[in-house]
Amino acid sequence: MATTYEYSIVSLAIPFFFILILAEYAYGVAKGKNTYRLNDALSSIFIGLISRYPALLNLGFQSVVFLYISTNLDVKLLPQDGLMTWILAFVLYDLSYYWNHRMHHEIKILWATHSVHHHGEDFNLATALRQTSTGWLWKWIFYLPMILIGIPVEIFVSVAGVNLVYQFWVHTKHIGHLGFLEKIFVTPMNHSVHHAKNKEYIDANYGGVFIIWDRLFGTYVAELATVKPVYGTVSRLNSFNPIWANFQVFIKMIKDCYRTKKIKDKFKIWVAPTYWQPEDLKSEKPQKYHNLPQDKYDPSSSIDAKLFGFYQILAVSIVSVSAELFSHSLNLSDLGVFALITLWFCVFNSRLLENKRYSYAVLLFSSLAVWLSISSFSLLDQTVLPVQLLNFYMLGNILFILTLAVINYFKSNTSVAG
Repeated sequence: MATTYEYSIVSLAIPFFFILILAEYAYGVAKGKNTYRLNDALSSIFIGLISRYPALLNLGFQSVVFLYISTNLDVKLLPQDGLMTWILAFVLYDLSYYWNHRMHHEIKILWATHSVHHHGEDFNLATALRQTSTGWLWKWIFYLPMILIGIPVEIFVSVAGVNLVYQFWVHTKHIGHLGFLEKIFVTPMNHSVHHAKNKEYIDANYGGVFIIWDRLFGTYVAELATVKPVYGTVSRLNSFNPIWANFQVFIKMIKDCYRTKKIKDKFKIWVAPTYWQPEDLKSEKPQKYHNLPQDKYDPSSSIDAKLFGFYQILAVSIVSVSAELFSHSLNLSDLGVFALITLWFCVFNSRLLENKRYSYAVLLFSSLAVWLSISSFSLLDQTVLPVQLLNFYMLGNILFILTLAVINYFKSNTSVAG
């Protein structure tokens, strides 16, 4: 039940997200202030699309725990409906979000799930879609007090959805200082600071809707005219792979846990500050602050890979959003198939943007396999719109890649003949 309300709000907003992303890109190009790179934007969108599936698949304990508490442990301090309950829920959710967000920047095991949102080295509306696929593990814990005091689950998930939708628009560089609103609300300018990794800005501005929490608890930092924000994480990802983005910090922690000798340190690694490492790994100990490189991870890619990538943004987005909007017509196993297909194609499309040309072959044979599985072996119900769109997507992949192969074949033959 908890998942349904939040996802109905966010799901309805997704088409508008994409319209605004295109509008921001067009505006930036027209003004000579483009903030987009295709590879970084595509990576952000893929990561965002994948992040929708854990809740659709009902992974985690949030729904079960919230339902149990609301049924058995609710102290009923609040009326089950009414304007004041909604207002209080909205404010309390944002306060809870502040501490949830702050702890995810200060404790390593929590940072492991949140870091994916900060890997992007551009700051634009597509960056807002870079959401974790592992946050369901524990972020819900920070909201338990709201359910305990009597916030109805339906109201909780509704304000959660509104809070998340609000945070989309603050990921842009095309809106400047907003005067007195900067003192109350999270805005593009003060949220830009949050995404920066400069020593002057790091670990600041955690609010979701209200910036007043940061001012109250001492974590507010204003953007300085003399310090241009540098985006990304201090330990750079250097990849567009969505799996690596979601598990990079986890893997580093597991390796450190294995290599360090002290038992105490093996446990401390998981709950220590994000920059901490054991003394016996001192030679590998990263600096919390350092001179930040201005260059970005930007491997060269061919024109055809960029065109294919743009097609992938459109096609994968349409298929994934349709699966979410029409999830009521798909059973859990169907949604699992959609999740695996989306993950697989996002991974190899990201590899293609890293100039891994073998990805074309993988994508071609994968597209053929999925298309045949649906068309000939009834892997999914072909009468359902998301499945029909998935089939069209697979056929589009096959047509594009085979056309490219034919063009390259004639090019190579022409050059040899010449």
